[in-house]
Formats: sequence, structure tokens, C-alpha cells
Amino acid sequence: MKFLHTMIRVLDLDKSIDFYTRKLGLSVTHRYDVEAGRFTLVFLGTDSEGPQIELTHNWDGTEAYSVGRNFGHLAYEVDDIYALCEHLQQEGVVILRPPRDGHMAFVRCPDNVSIELLQKGAALLPQEPWLSMANTGEW
Repeated sequence: MKFLHTMIRVLDLDKSIDFYTRKLGLSVTHRYDVEAGRFTLVFLGTDSEGPQIELTHNWDGTEAYSVGRNFGHLAYEVDDIYALCEHLQQEGVVILRPPRDGHMAFVRCPDNVSIELLQKGAALLPQEPWLSMANTGEW
């Protein structure tokens, strides 16, 4: 068995693609516009062979989707958690749980899905500004 993808319903497809590609660093691997069903599927990943995120955009959707109680978060292993968190902050993304321990951080995408960032390998040495940064909101 292998993990294929996680589906997330989104209201603003362009805003979500911008978040996952330009800000988080994923690539679009496939896109399907289904006129008969009035929806678009966009698959994103770190490569076309690994696990994917499927963004589902219903063309006529206008109300925000609630996060299901059975959905926790997406998790990505990153090469440098401090560099990525700094980049995300510069892009206007709120770091909800800063990487105080050099190992883990949480952010949310524009559709309020929680994303866990985990440092690849050993945790980095704790450093400012992350060390003294407080949590914001929930993740």
C-alpha cells in the first residue's frame, strides 16, 4: 500500500495554488477541469511520484468549508525549518506554532488547513526570533 493523495476543498483556487506553489514550494503535477461536473482538480507535490495534495474547486461554491473533525493536518519534512518559516513570514503567512525547538512548526493555508513542518534529520539548535515567539491561534 502507498499513500496517494489528500483532498482539500478550496474556495479560491488561484490563492490556494499560489500558497502551495510559490510560498510552500510544491509543484503542480496535474490539472483537470471538468466542465460537466463544474469542478477543477489540481494535484500538487514535491515530485510527480510521491504523495500528492488534490485541491478540489467546485466552480459554484461560495461558502467556506468547515474543517472536518477527522482531519488533522498535512505534514512535510523540510531541509531548513528556520529558512522556510522566515520565507513564509515574508510572504504574509502567520506562523501559528513557531519552530522554537528547531524541529516543528505549524501554519495554515488560505482554506484553514493546518500544515505541520518538520525539520529533516536532527533538530536545529534553538535560535531567535523563534525561541521566544509565542503561539498564535490554533493549529
